[in-house]
Amino acid sequence: MIRNIHFISCRYIFTVLTLLLLCCRPLAAGEIKVGAERTSVYVPMLKGKRVALLSNHTGMVGSRHTLDLMLDSCVNVVTLFSPEHGFRGTADAGEHVKNGVDEATGIPISSLYTGKSKGIAPEVMNAIDVIVVDLQDVGTRFYTYYITMIKVMEEAAAAGKAVVVLDRPNPLGMTVDGPVLDMSLRSGVGRLPIPVIHGMTLGEIAQMANGERWLRGGKKVNLTVVPCEGYTHASRYQLPVAPSPNLRDMTAIYLYPSLCFFEGTTASVGRGTDFPFKVYGHPAMKGKEFSFTPRSVAGAKNPPLLNRRCFGVDLRRARVDSVIDNGVDLSYIIDAYRSMPELEKTRFFTSFFDKLIGNKKVKLMIIDGVPADEIKESWAGEVEEFKLLREKYLIYPES
Repeated sequence: MIRNIHFISCRYIFTVLTLLLLCCRPLAAGEIKVGAERTSVYVPMLKGKRVALLSNHTGMVGSRHTLDLMLDSCVNVVTLFSPEHGFRGTADAGEHVKNGVDEATGIPISSLYTGKSKGIAPEVMNAIDVIVVDLQDVGTRFYTYYITMIKVMEEAAAAGKAVVVLDRPNPLGMTVDGPVLDMSLRSGVGRLPIPVIHGMTLGEIAQMANGERWLRGGKKVNLTVVPCEGYTHASRYQLPVAPSPNLRDMTAIYLYPSLCFFEGTTASVGRGTDFPFKVYGHPAMKGKEFSFTPRSVAGAKNPPLLNRRCFGVDLRRARVDSVIDNGVDLSYIIDAYRSMPELEKTRFFTSFFDKLIGNKKVKLMIIDGVPADEIKESWAGEVEEFKLLREKYLIYPES
């Protein structure tokens, strides 16, 4: 009922006109306008079509959600798709999310992160004409939002449906580093042959996957990207909304490409504390004065090393410029490994580590005592090759 009122009445004409005026004003120096804000560009292409929106809590334009802008513009949104963490962004990392209904609008939600790989139900796909994607990605190969987008593109290509990506800046877009994924390690945390830090927006990744025929079966989808305005890959974009429950600020986001590897070890990266992805530690770690104890909290109901005091390193005051310049920094994981007792070293790495780092050699080099800078050299050549490929699909200038 609420939905129908939205679609039939279009009673927010004044709001829509105001938004359109805002969208048309010139940008101030240094200002970035995300794709979702450019309603005058994408609303006309959606009119008269049955629209599905893949988004979540990050799909915001100021204080309003992209879904609200679309409904106020009389776009016929019939289905919502949700990625990891759910449409409202409250689920734990890796937690399976059920289908449901968005309470605010009454629109059905079809979860794409249920733990089942059945794809979009035929009855759902048959009821739509175009899928709009609006997600704030973090810019790493193991962050799952781009993987969900790729799956949607594959489903749309198979069904002959169009995809529109409302692009957003990449907060790590100034950096390209880390091993290119060994595709024998393809998993839910690595889908495409790209480095750990790929330096691309979701729109650029979508164009690359389409252009390189990386979608399932080598198919291409009818793809449109609505670019940001005022963004370059040198922009230090401050995310206005935390992209997931455990990436709460920019320090955590800048550290994330290097600290996420701890998810493939027996150590903790601070889930279940007030500072996830800004610390690391383990109960057996030697020579560390700093300590923390993971607890069961919202967004981390059952964190690693629950209720165990961990000794480790506090990175909350890490220099952001240094973090960005270093790219993938293995010094943290090497320090943790070397600080463990011999027995704990034998079980420090789990099989998940190789999937996160994207190759099978790095773990062995760490165990053999190879320094971080020498390990980084081992992937330098493939990063340079990727940069050449990346140039073909960049929408925004490098500086």
